[in-house]
Amino acid sequence: MSVLLSIKPKYANLIFSGEKHYEFRRSIFKNRPVKKVIVYASSPISKIIGEFEIDNILSLNLVDLWNETMKYAGIDKSFYDNYFDGKESGYAIKVKSYKKYKKHKELRDFNIKQAPQSFAYIR
Repeated sequence: MSVLLSIKPKYANLIFSGEKHYEFRRSIFKNRPVKKVIVYASSPISKIIGEFEIDNILSLNLVDLWNETMKYAGIDKSFYDNYFDGKESGYAIKVKSYKKYKKHKELRDFNIKQAPQSFAYIR
C-alpha cells in the first residue's frame, strides 16, 4: 500500500536530490503497512513528481526527533520548531530509496480528484 503526500516543491526536490532523508509530519497515517510514498509537489508545480520507499517512521519527542534527524533533515532548526509549534512529539518518515519521475503525473492518474491536505491512501 502507498500514500500520496503533499510536499512543498523545495523539500520534494531535496528528497530527490538525496539531501533530505526525512519527511516530517505532525500526524501520521494510521495504516502502518504503507511501504511507499507518492510525492505530490504542491503549488506552483501541482503534479506528482516521484516516489520513495519508506525505511521506517520515527515517532519521538521533538528534542529526540531533531537530534536523530538533524544531519539529513533538509530543514533548519527554526523551520523545524515553527512546523511543530504546539506539539510535544512528531514523526519523521525516513527515505529508503527514491525515484523521480521523468514525466510528472497528474492526480487523476492515481484516481484522486484533489490534492490531499495531509495524505491519501493509494492501492
